[in-house]
Amino acid sequence: MIIKVLLILKTVGSKNLHSGRDCRNKMRTIGNGNISLSFIDHFLSIRLRSYMDTSALKIFYAVAEEGSVSKAAGRLNCVQSNVTTRIRQLEDELGVKLLYRKKRGMELTPDGLTLLDYTRRVLKLMQEAEQAVRESDQVKGPLSIGSLDSTAAVRLPKAVSRFVLEYPEVDFSVKTGSTDTLLQMVLDYKLDGAFLLGPVEHAELTQETMFIEELVALTAPHIKTPSQLKNPTLMVFSKGCKYRSALEAWSHRQGLAPLKIMEFGTHEGILGCVEGGLGITLFPLSLIKRLNYLDKLTIHRLPEEHRHMSIVFMRRKDAVATKALEAFLNIIREENKTSA
Repeated sequence: MIIKVLLILKTVGSKNLHSGRDCRNKMRTIGNGNISLSFIDHFLSIRLRSYMDTSALKIFYAVAEEGSVSKAAGRLNCVQSNVTTRIRQLEDELGVKLLYRKKRGMELTPDGLTLLDYTRRVLKLMQEAEQAVRESDQVKGPLSIGSLDSTAAVRLPKAVSRFVLEYPEVDFSVKTGSTDTLLQMVLDYKLDGAFLLGPVEHAELTQETMFIEELVALTAPHIKTPSQLKNPTLMVFSKGCKYRSALEAWSHRQGLAPLKIMEFGTHEGILGCVEGGLGITLFPLSLIKRLNYLDKLTIHRLPEEHRHMSIVFMRRKDAVATKALEAFLNIIREENKTSA
């Protein structure tokens, strides 16, 4: 949307406009009525002059992310005085304060937060526009994908290996993390998309189901039925993990009343403690097979209505699907059909 407005502004030409109303009406006409008036008014109210220089936006974005002029200068490989000057010019141009200066760094003002949201979109769309023009018919450029650790370990290796071999010109990277962290990175345009436990409902995101995982509860080898568990300890990741939520729901249905919850940071840590008889956990069966724990634990099947969980690929609705992203997703789909 923003790149469309920028192109419209370039088409209209500021010298041909005699008033804000002229610009407003012209933009609505060229945009075929698909650009909201509030969106246009926002841009017209700040006059779209020097701050739309991408270098100024990059400097503002770096300071906002780092929370420090010195760190932003180091990140941008420039002197601090240049960063400070550009930020002040930006504030003078807009007529608002963007940052609070504090002893230990910088903090965004409400107006700064507003500009940051638009800056993320502008920089991302400018990158996509440049990439689209340069790509032509070739698949190349950056591609950043997020994934849950379990999905990265079980579902992605073969597809990623194939993609890297077939498209060596793509600067490909995978970031693993929790659902909440990866979701926010997609929303902030830091990832082109992410594999998450679904479904995930968000107005700014679209999703496609890629895999279906069978969930199983796991106990030490000598625990053959859930009834043998007396006040078990739940071995889980931190709050927000859907596997944890599923385990808590299963325990409740089994009539178990856990006395304690132990949080871990790795699958191996959890599974090792469960094998040692310290508690119970819940993971996808595919992960247990990959980590070679099938013969080390007792597997408890869940009722059919609670047994499966989908892995969805989430991406922003307003982000351009690059050739690299489409090629990657096509390989995922093909590999999924082959293994089905």
